[in-house]
Amino acid sequence: MEPIELTYPAEAEPERLDSFLARSIPEITRSAATRLIEGGNVTVNGQPQKPSLKLKGGDALRVLIPPPVPAEPQAQEIPLEILFEDPDVVVVNKEAGMVVHPGAGNPEGTLVNALLSHCRDLSGVGGELRPGIVHRIDKDTSGTIVVAKSDRAHLSLAEQFKEHTIKRVYLALVYGSPKTDRGKIESTIGRHPVDRKKMCGKARHGKHAVTHWRVLARYAGVTLMQMRLETGRTHQIRVHLSESGFPLLADEVYGGGSRLATIKDPVLRRLVKDLGRHALHAKTLGFLHPVTGEYLEFDTDIPADMAAIVDYLEGKGE
Repeated sequence: MEPIELTYPAEAEPERLDSFLARSIPEITRSAATRLIEGGNVTVNGQPQKPSLKLKGGDALRVLIPPPVPAEPQAQEIPLEILFEDPDVVVVNKEAGMVVHPGAGNPEGTLVNALLSHCRDLSGVGGELRPGIVHRIDKDTSGTIVVAKSDRAHLSLAEQFKEHTIKRVYLALVYGSPKTDRGKIESTIGRHPVDRKKMCGKARHGKHAVTHWRVLARYAGVTLMQMRLETGRTHQIRVHLSESGFPLLADEVYGGGSRLATIKDPVLRRLVKDLGRHALHAKTLGFLHPVTGEYLEFDTDIPADMAAIVDYLEGKGE
């Protein structure tokens, strides 16, 4: 695998090396970042360092991620919030920070590891490293995800995702304030031509992507938005919001980090900084049960870290 080259932003405050890597590289947890650093797979300005190193503006990082070990993931007793379960599917309210399935740099601590402990009958269609996984949400996105427990369920759900008939609604806290109350963003999303860890809305060989949005509440410099996916491309909402000029709060990869300095309110700035992840939550998921054909819909509350920001902004407006 090609090394990943990163430069610590010149205007950023000092931050731990392991924390910065976990935020900057999709699908890598902080513990996985620590293992990479301790294994000699990360250099700063050409030298290996400790996970606790405080990065300074302009530091050049080089990260080499070893290929995943082709072995079955192990069951781990990790608490999960189960919203629904029957012999064919399980629906989970995933917490922020949890990777969906094992991969490079994170062989354990994933949703798959947790589910294998909870229910050992996951669908085999997804392969050894991601049994039962029909769709994914980013590591730092919280919210609803459905996992197949039988092969017939996996195939049926995969077809629903392919046909864009799954209902997926997200809550997002963004910088700025759109001029209108609702709209649609449409583009072609693919791998960024220069920065390979990012996706881009102007990719030559990307896939068609459509996001519908509406404003739920406007505050000083921040807007609470509802996003509905018509398609489901990698990082779709994050790319569409960023390229529309309204990046997610605390989204270091897609422009949210550089906007932190624009927040003058010290309390709000601290709340955003303490998020430690982009402000996106998969609130609602609706689909046809793959066996019974019954329409099922699951709705989750805004998580505590995002709610704290909304509550503070609401309180300021009283």
